[in-house]
Amino acid sequence: MTQSPRSADDPRQHARDRYYMKIAMQVRGRDNLPGTDANQPEDKRGYGANCYGSKLGAVLVLQDRIVGAGYNGTPAGFTNCMDGGCLRCQDRWYEKQGQVEKMTSRSHVAGEALDKCICVHAEQNALLTAARFGIPVNGATIYVTLSPCFGCLKESIQAGVTRIVYETEYRASYSEGLRTQYEALAHRLEDFGSLDPKPDVTEDAGPDAYADLAA
Repeated sequence: MTQSPRSADDPRQHARDRYYMKIAMQVRGRDNLPGTDANQPEDKRGYGANCYGSKLGAVLVLQDRIVGAGYNGTPAGFTNCMDGGCLRCQDRWYEKQGQVEKMTSRSHVAGEALDKCICVHAEQNALLTAARFGIPVNGATIYVTLSPCFGCLKESIQAGVTRIVYETEYRASYSEGLRTQYEALAHRLEDFGSLDPKPDVTEDAGPDAYADLAA
């Protein structure tokens, strides 16, 4: 479903979109290494997204002003995902590494047990930041480094977001029926698409599969 947003035909809006996407990439932060962050001096630690899965950054923009930002990781005050804070993500990592004997549950595989993941998505964190400070988001745009999942897409629509611009498409293994539903949700927005369409990232591509796409 990779497509360009309608703003691609408006040079001024396209320039704004690229500007805010670069900020979303900075919010995503630099790489964190599995299991090492807690043992590093503070100035040597990674910052931003901390998850065994894909690492995302998002900014929420209203009237050309940033009103929220977020990256994916465990809730505030919890052990970071890559330090063992999320069992579901850690087990998925073990499965990818062929270390299934270390998994706490064999159900923690791609596309399964997603409700057991305690990580908060980048788009959710951006919306929740605005809500925490009482900032309305009706009519806002979300810029996110990877296309939203089902949950973030419907939550964004419900919050009043009218545009979602992403860098790369996350090609999840949806059935034809679910893909049709996803597209129907996307069509509820005034604009939805990839700023610079690139090869899709699949759910089995690994946690850093699209890191080089930010260049």
